[in-house]
Parts: sequence; structure tokens; C-alpha cells
Amino acid sequence: MQSDGSDRREVIPLSDDEQVREAQSIVRQEADALLRLADGLDSTFCAVIRSIRECSGRVIVTGVGKAGLIGQKVVATLASTGTAAFFLHPTEAVHGDLGCVRCGDVVVAFSNSGESDEVLRLVPSLRRIGVTLIAVTRDTQNSLSRLADISLPLGNHSEAGPLQLAPTSSTTAMLALGDAVAMVLSRLNGFSEHDFALFHPAGSLGAKLRPVHEVMRRGSQLRIADASETVRQVMIDHSCPGRRTGAVILTGCEGRIAGIFTDSDLARLFEQRREDQLDQPIREVMTVNPTTVRSHVLLPEVIQLMSDRKLSELPVIDDDRRPVGLVDITDVISMPVEPYAAAKNQPIRRTG
Repeated sequence: MQSDGSDRREVIPLSDDEQVREAQSIVRQEADALLRLADGLDSTFCAVIRSIRECSGRVIVTGVGKAGLIGQKVVATLASTGTAAFFLHPTEAVHGDLGCVRCGDVVVAFSNSGESDEVLRLVPSLRRIGVTLIAVTRDTQNSLSRLADISLPLGNHSEAGPLQLAPTSSTTAMLALGDAVAMVLSRLNGFSEHDFALFHPAGSLGAKLRPVHEVMRRGSQLRIADASETVRQVMIDHSCPGRRTGAVILTGCEGRIAGIFTDSDLARLFEQRREDQLDQPIREVMTVNPTTVRSHVLLPEVIQLMSDRKLSELPVIDDDRRPVGLVDITDVISMPVEPYAAAKNQPIRRTG
């Protein structure tokens, strides 16, 4: 299909260097918008946080166009960091989805201009329902801000790019402000790594954040013996089917952990020509008071501990210091831990 010329555009040739400079300029404009946003935050931000923490319902985010897309990402961040939230599309809302809104909810409405017809059309119904309305707009001198309970200004930022028309700096500011709200809320609510793991069980992130009880060896996979038994008795009588572990957990009074004896400890006896100790109680050659962890500890922390202390086997104990499992380095060495400090390329050696 041929054009009649009415939509003819002027092609502007740019060298590679000019393209890079253009991109750098755009990123710097957006970065400048973020710096000005940060400098402009005040007690109004605290009022927003307080209203969300004190609300008896949920956080509902709405917006149309690019602001709506930002709102959906903000909802995802809030939900994944412990704040119950969902997105309400303003057009769908006036066709029945307002039924999801309840008295006591907090509605956060994103609109750079504060004049979006689709969002303003919701306000009378939201007022009748009885929500707290928070407006996130470029300033406080617009229709949405005047109708809101709290108006949180983004700042009047020039959009990046030569035309300064497409939402760029404004949406970047919206996204950063939404992240700030979510992160401050998560900290005030005591949101922890364990909570994060609970909400992110799938994929590589879920694998990294699993608690140790999901990966430890247990039951018949463990070699547990009494510390009063001889080394020879332990080696002969406490074999383990399936995956072999290079460590025996030794227990004492009331089944509490007393020590650990590894393949390295056994090899050391032979290297030092101390074969006579094979028929002595194993407590005389075991590692006393070994490093241990509880079953709720997250995998990155365990791998970090094993790396720092150069351990290959790590006993897992309960609140009464009774052994319930064992982490063997061979079971976790292939797991993805790149984002964590555990990946230090340090050599791993046998305990003892």
C-alpha cells in the first residue's frame, strides 16, 4: 500500500557515536528526574505509608495508559514484598469491577496530568464505597489531586527525548516512587528473607531461597552414632544406603549432637599411624561442638557458612540440639547462588 505523502517523515541519519550520545542524554534526563523526585519527598510520603499500614483492606492501584502499566508493576512489587495489592483497570472498573473494592481499601491512582477522564470517572463511586484515595500526579494543582485524600506529587518533569512527548521521565518517576513505597512498607512490616522465599517458591529465585530442610539429607540417609562407640564400630555398623555421606554425626546425652567425624578424620588417623585409636571411643578423635544450623535457615546462608568455614558437611539440628539432617556440599554445589556472597571461588575442604 502506497502512502499519499501525508504521513511522510524526515529521516534523521545518526552515526553510531551520535546514537550513543542521544541514548546517554535520555538516560541522564531520566536520572535527573529521579534525583529531583528524591529531593522533593517530604512528610506527605509518610502520610501515604501510614494510610496503607492502617487500612483495614487492601491496596488497589489504578491508572490508564502508560501510567496504568506502571501501576501494574507497582502492584507486583507490593504483593511480592508483603503488601496485599491488586490492579484495577479504570475502564473495566466502571463496567462492574468496582465490585472488588470495599470500604477500608486504599486506592492509589497514577496519572501524571491528574486529568485522565477514565480515572476521574471512578472518583464518585470510590467516595460512595468509602476508600482512602491517594493521587500520584506531577503536582497538586489538578482535578485528581484536589479530589484525593492525599496527593503525592512526582514533580513536573520534562519528558526525555527530542520531542518530549512520550511518557519517559514521568513514568520512570512513578515507578521509582512505587518502589519506594513498597520497600519502606516491607521494612516497617518486618518483611524478611523467609517471607520473600515464601512468596517466590518457583524458578531459580525460589531455588536460591529454599530453606535447608528442603535439601538436607535425613532419615536413612544419615549416619548417626553414639560418641561412646569405637571408630571401628561406627565405620562398620553405621553404613548408609544410597547417597553416601562423608560424615558421621555423633550424639551424646539424650541424643544431642556431640561431634562429627569425617572421612578426613579417618584418613588422618592412618596418615599419622594412629591405627590403635580405631578401637578407642570415637569421641576422642571427633570434632567436638561442630558448626550446625537449624532447619529453617535459607540455603544461601548455609552455602555462605560452608564456604566461609570451608566445610563439606554441615549437621542440621532441632531446638533441642538433636540432629535432624545433614547438608553435604555435593548436594548444593550445583545450585544457583551467583547473587550471593557464597560464590567466592573459595576451596571447600572436609570438616575436621
